[in-house]
Amino acid sequence: MNEVKESLRNLEQMYKLFQQQQFTFIAALKHCRETAHAKIRPITSIEQVQSYTDHHCNNSTDRRVLLMFLDTCAELNKLCQCFEALHSGTPVTDNLLQKCKTLVSQSNDLSSLRAKYPHDVVNHLSCDEARNHYGGVVSLIPLVLDLMKEWVAHLEKLPRKVLHGVP
Repeated sequence: MNEVKESLRNLEQMYKLFQQQQFTFIAALKHCRETAHAKIRPITSIEQVQSYTDHHCNNSTDRRVLLMFLDTCAELNKLCQCFEALHSGTPVTDNLLQKCKTLVSQSNDLSSLRAKYPHDVVNHLSCDEARNHYGGVVSLIPLVLDLMKEWVAHLEKLPRKVLHGVP
């Protein structure tokens, strides 16, 4: 359990670094969308960001920040797998884990996601950007981190005997 908490803390630190790059991330997505001639379509999935990185990214700054996002998503996915291996659990933990796994799925439609208070990632976007293009993709990481923290908090409240195999 301590390893999981440490991994979650490390992910939160990765996210803090990524947050500082949000304007660069949005600019990179804009550049890729222009190169791909897909300015009308919103960013709808991790898979789409991967495709833009692989096929439409023309400079190292854009590639670096897009890879930072993709690496964070991959780490979130790995942590979901650790959660699953750690505890097969209760309806609450199973539900939280399922939400996490769905959100970090490569093809999951992110377009309707919106992080709410206390997260201000969507507030940094213009109304058009938030509503139509990037609101979902910038909301993904904070929403998944919140679910993961809730999963850990719920698991810590369970009696030890329920936590079969948890050190």
